Amino acid sequence: MGKNKQKCAFCGREMENLFRAEQPGVYICHECIEAGHNMIREMKQYNEDETDIKDLKLDTLPKPQDIKAFLDQYVIGQDDAKRYLSVAVYNHYKRVLQPKEEGGVEIEKSNIILVGSTGTGKTLLARTIAKLLKVPFTIVDATVLTEAGYVGEDVESLLTRLLQESDYNVKKAEKGIVFIDEIDKIARKSDNPSITRDVSGEGVQQGLLKLLEGSVVNVPPQGGRKHPEQEFIHVNTQNILFICGGAFDGIERKIAQRMNTQVVGFDAAKKAQQVDKSDILQYIAPQDLKSFGLIPEIIGRLPILTYLKPLDKQALRNILTEPNNAIVKQYQKLLSMDGFKLTFADDMLDYVVDKAVEYKLGARGLRGLMETVMMDVMYDLPSSKSRKRTYEVTKEYAAARIEKTDVNKLM
Repeated sequence: MGKNKQKCAFCGREMENLFRAEQPGVYICHECIEAGHNMIREMKQYNEDETDIKDLKLDTLPKPQDIKAFLDQYVIGQDDAKRYLSVAVYNHYKRVLQPKEEGGVEIEKSNIILVGSTGTGKTLLARTIAKLLKVPFTIVDATVLTEAGYVGEDVESLLTRLLQESDYNVKKAEKGIVFIDEIDKIARKSDNPSITRDVSGEGVQQGLLKLLEGSVVNVPPQGGRKHPEQEFIHVNTQNILFICGGAFDGIERKIAQRMNTQVVGFDAAKKAQQVDKSDILQYIAPQDLKSFGLIPEIIGRLPILTYLKPLDKQALRNILTEPNNAIVKQYQKLLSMDGFKLTFADDMLDYVVDKAVEYKLGARGLRGLMETVMMDVMYDLPSSKSRKRTYEVTKEYAAARIEKTDVNKLM
């Protein structure tokens, strides 16, 4: 210990009786030592308690029927997709949580691809499953991804977002769920070889392969290429569940072509009659994704393929009123906080559904149409001094608001 006043190398304060470090001329005060001790103790506690997901245990893992029942509370219809998702997610986390055995059976990853038009509930299904399991979840738009070295985001950036969702806790992130939206937008642009490189299509698909299969990836914690000096975080994607979704607009033609070429022989007429042309998406197969422009390697790493049906009028009507997150319930809750009881006429809700079907907007369009109808109500009612504390939205009121609106704004 120094007898004269010395300067602490950490806080910069000058005082007597400083502790001398091993390096000559370097001193540290007792306050900095105590602060450092507390930091180490907190980090140790964090590593022991928070590096894993406490609620995710094999004996308490929700069964497929429990997962589907939870999805039913938030997503209307799509029973086939829910069953596929429930089984796939259950098997994935059983694989993650299985006890390690030498020479035991090795269970492969079960990444999922969802095919369905916009507004059918692809994103909501993935988000709701993450909510049930309490695991980190992130949504990434595939349209912004490009091959490394080109303008855009590298494929590793989707893991940066997962790390951010898990507060940079690598152990938690390695058991999370990544939803890659608009996967159809990175389809191969053409089957013909070209001298120009397809950096936002096939190039991105090639980059995604190592992530989907499971490997240790160097992830920039701040994302992008603007911070070349940053240290990489090593993330193992072996236990990360990847759910890919896309509208695959026009894939029905690929399915129809395949089915027409397959129907040959004496049973041709019988098989042709069995095909439901109104819902041809139900016959989707991996070879249709290949025809659309996904490379065989990426199809092989997305073994579970399911589809979401286009929403009919009844499904859209139920979305407005039935789920826990129903649009009507949200407006009623918001205005009840201002002391108003809000009601909606049945013919008004039917009118909104008819408009959503007419404009082919799906479930997302319902929200846009309801926002258009409710804007003036939400603006005026909270400031109202009227003693009347009930308000009904009628069909005539809704029609007047929707007819004045540009439909393109709702899409």
